[in-house]
Amino acid sequence: MTRQNESPGYQMLPRHLQTVGGRCFARAGFSRASCMNGRFPRHPWWTGHYQPSTYFPVNNWHPQHISRPYHYFGPHFPAIPTFPWFPPQSSWLHISHFNMDAKGDEQFRKRKKGMDDDDHRGTPWTKRPYPPASDLRVPPIPGTPEVFVPTGPQTKAKAVVKRRWEDFGHHSQDAASKETFDFTVVSYNILSQDLLEDNSSLYSHCRRPYLFWNYRLPNILRELQEMNADILCLQEVQEDHYQEQIKPYLEALGYMCAYKARTGSKPDGCAICFKTNRFHLSLVKPVEYFRQNIALLDRDNIGLVLMLQPKTRWGRDIPMICVANTHLLYNPRRGDIKLTQLAILLAEITEVAQIQDGRFCPIVLCGDFNSVPGSPLHHFIKTGRLHYEGMTIGKVSGQEKYPRGQRILSIPIWPQSLGINQKCVYEPPEKVQERPERSLEEETKEKTDDWTAESDKRVESSLHHHFSLSSVYSHYFPDTGMPEITTCHSKSAITVDYIFYSAANNEVCRQPGSDIPSNGLQLLGRLSLLTEQDLWSVNGLPNETNSSDHLSLLAKFRLEL
Repeated sequence: MTRQNESPGYQMLPRHLQTVGGRCFARAGFSRASCMNGRFPRHPWWTGHYQPSTYFPVNNWHPQHISRPYHYFGPHFPAIPTFPWFPPQSSWLHISHFNMDAKGDEQFRKRKKGMDDDDHRGTPWTKRPYPPASDLRVPPIPGTPEVFVPTGPQTKAKAVVKRRWEDFGHHSQDAASKETFDFTVVSYNILSQDLLEDNSSLYSHCRRPYLFWNYRLPNILRELQEMNADILCLQEVQEDHYQEQIKPYLEALGYMCAYKARTGSKPDGCAICFKTNRFHLSLVKPVEYFRQNIALLDRDNIGLVLMLQPKTRWGRDIPMICVANTHLLYNPRRGDIKLTQLAILLAEITEVAQIQDGRFCPIVLCGDFNSVPGSPLHHFIKTGRLHYEGMTIGKVSGQEKYPRGQRILSIPIWPQSLGINQKCVYEPPEKVQERPERSLEEETKEKTDDWTAESDKRVESSLHHHFSLSSVYSHYFPDTGMPEITTCHSKSAITVDYIFYSAANNEVCRQPGSDIPSNGLQLLGRLSLLTEQDLWSVNGLPNETNSSDHLSLLAKFRLEL
């Protein structure tokens, strides 16, 4: 039953996704010993309705109203099994005394790395006991007797912030007489545990128990399962956690997974996972931005591109969908590196997504771009053009209010030896001339001399790409003008995560700037974002129920066949 003043799509969301924070209760009177030695509920904690739990997040589904898990987008989405994540006999879930008056509960940033708790002192966090993939089991049917957890006057509920489903289906053309393919996409930076520990100052506002991987993992997996998206684009996926926990879990839910680790010694990477009952895999293209002989490209960021063929009941050929996922360099002062990494990714997409007569298949570009809305990099993605003459490298991403990188972008930004032109397309091999490597200062001086000579052969100081890409999110709330936020920690609350897509010709939010027409997608809906005030009302990110410092992005698209 739809509540008054709610959109039709609202009731389709699991209640977990309508709230951020506050589904668990802290009871100060419980000691760690009583938590760890007491009986743990044996009913899966994310499949049914339970009394408020002292130990871990509780889902607020009501089996008396719903006999199966919520599904977002109607009955055509197949129901998926749910899987519990039981702790082993010697519990892997560390519960701290919430008064934080014991030595083991001192503030996270003051503790020595690798010395988490008394049971595993000296063991690195990433090596702590956790339930293996073999422990996944089919849960009992919702509606079975509830586990009783005593509550009392010391129990205190946290604040609740709703995320609502925004339905744009009424903007799309009537598809009753057309062949269409609807699908959903998630982009989510899940926060690598190693990066969390290496940057602990960003999470000084968090309760220490909420930062342990053994606490965070079930929350992340539950969220991915409840969103039930057809395509998942994940960033900051730690490789050992991916291989041993995340991949087996998602495969059990019917996903096929592709992963690209960052180059060098970095522990994380990007993953794209898709439902095998909705897509065929046509191609996997890992993208490395590191170049051994190019000083500008000495960073270990990566991207990943997949070509997916939709599965439909129609026998004729249908267009493939290009799905790209990336995590660009964070450094706010190195916009030159960010633009070069983006140019490499766009060149790789051009290689695989181009079809006959110069057109491109539909493109979905997801990731953490470490750039804010309205910045030059964001403007370039959406419009396909960027005039960068005289632009400082610290201004490219817009991450800092007072940019510290004051060096002017060179013209061109990257050396010719990269083999990519100013249209973000690979040059034919015969046009790429081998040149001896020089320092960045020498290359900049040569380019400056060429420019001041006003040669007719000078390089254009503009970047272009051929895709007409629109952003799923508007980045500002229309009623208040407040900015939408995708990441929130102790030092900032901004938007850096995006889902871009090839908009159809009749799409309301289609962006100008496409030189070559392409098949497009219609945006049918999205999961709303939140304001900074909303997030700090639940103590920012991560918190009890949202175990990353980023919010997940969720969108639904329609492809006309």
